[in-house]
Amino acid sequence: MPDDAAARAAAEARAAAEEESAFSHAAVDPDVTAAYGADPDQVIDFYAPREAVSPGGGLAPLVVVLHGGAWRAPYDRRHVTPFADFLARRGFAVANVEYRRGGVSVPGQGAAAGAVAGGVGPVAGRWPETFDDVAAAMDALPALVREFLPQADPRRMVVTGHSAGGHLALWAAARHLLPDDAAWRIDRPAPLRGVVALAPIADFTVAEKLDVCGGACRQLLGGEEGFTARVPYADPALLLPTGIATTLVQGRADTVVPQAVAEAYADAAAKAGEVVGLTLLEDVGHFPLIDPAADACAVVAEEIAQLAW
Repeated sequence: MPDDAAARAAAEARAAAEEESAFSHAAVDPDVTAAYGADPDQVIDFYAPREAVSPGGGLAPLVVVLHGGAWRAPYDRRHVTPFADFLARRGFAVANVEYRRGGVSVPGQGAAAGAVAGGVGPVAGRWPETFDDVAAAMDALPALVREFLPQADPRRMVVTGHSAGGHLALWAAARHLLPDDAAWRIDRPAPLRGVVALAPIADFTVAEKLDVCGGACRQLLGGEEGFTARVPYADPALLLPTGIATTLVQGRADTVVPQAVAEAYADAAAKAGEVVGLTLLEDVGHFPLIDPAADACAVVAEEIAQLAW
């Protein structure tokens, strides 16, 4: 076997093992679930901190988790509940947000309608519902936290997200930079201590060139025509500088959302006059960042702690 073929085989085997490990943990039920809307997917799971981490005690920082899964319906918040529990056991209060994701495409509609190859399959996201929900959840959080998670301090809020959820985390922190006609625009920066985006789909142009998650960015925005018209409202790399402390954590061995996507966002931020942290982890792929059994997950918790305190 040629060296390049052997390297590819080894990379694929490592990625498969990492994914298996990340999904091997039993789901962890929250302490309480609260609705921020009428749809069954418009809910937030709350996890109280399992131990105090503040030197002086008191309220715990709030970590908002936005799950990944290419904005597609089969992947809901349950797969990151072990990660949410991991953070709670590190002393954080955690809000694990659900949101509406893509449904199933109609046969024969093709890529222009956001369908997957062959015309049938899970489509990435819904326009505008996916964005409606993230905006609504973020707006509702302070009041919901006061009612359902009194151990948390919403003034020390850090948003984190993995993969497609990393995109949503960056987008949530940039709503004050949206075009004036955007329904999700807010007048001032969100009251966040920071963002820790994990292997985020952070630059749609680069992600599309690399065909990340089978053209998920294009599907999210409704196909070719939708992509062109809607990308200014959705692409974090076009919504800079945010003025909010931001760190990207990325595995160098990630074949799902390659390192180049995170680097493109960091470069765009630098051109906009903003410094974005980029933590690159050697020999780490896509899933260890949310796997409580992986060393990379502890690195993520430390990055969150640095912004939260």
